[in-house]
Formats: sequence, structure tokens, C-alpha cells
Amino acid sequence: MTRVKWKGPYVELKSLPNSNNISNKLKNTVQTITRNSEIVPSFVGITFNIHNGKTFLKLTVTEEMIGHKFGEFSPTRKKFSFKKNKN
Repeated sequence: MTRVKWKGPYVELKSLPNSNNISNKLKNTVQTITRNSEIVPSFVGITFNIHNGKTFLKLTVTEEMIGHKFGEFSPTRKKFSFKKNKN
């Protein structure tokens, strides 16, 4: 089930980059824990540190990511591989 159009995309207000903050302009990174926030066009070019449950992963937003959620780009599980047997 999708979100109602009249409400607009869900974006955590804390994750919005503050244009008035000088230190934010210098760093150009925003740290967020909300993986369910949707990426909006004003986020293009900004680097986000997204929490995956253990660490923060860097994500630079591009135009192709608009409309997706942050959680789609920060995997929470490791890649599984079988260990080789010793002969």
C-alpha cells in the first residue's frame, strides 16, 4: 500500500539539510538514522551517513535515487559465502 498523494513524501524533518548552518555547508554531509525517509529532489548532491543498524554508510544522492527510500541503499545484512574446505 502506497502513501496518499495529498500527504506528499515522508521525510524526517531532522534529516533535512539546514541551509542556514555554515558548518553544514562546509561538511556537506547529513547524518541520519531514518531509513524510511524518501529522497526528494532537494537532496541531490548531498552526502548522507545512513545508519544500517551497526555502522553509518556514506551515500551521495544522485538524480536516479529520487523517489526511493534511504533504506534501499544501505544493506543491513552481510553477503553470505561458503568457506572453502581444506584438502
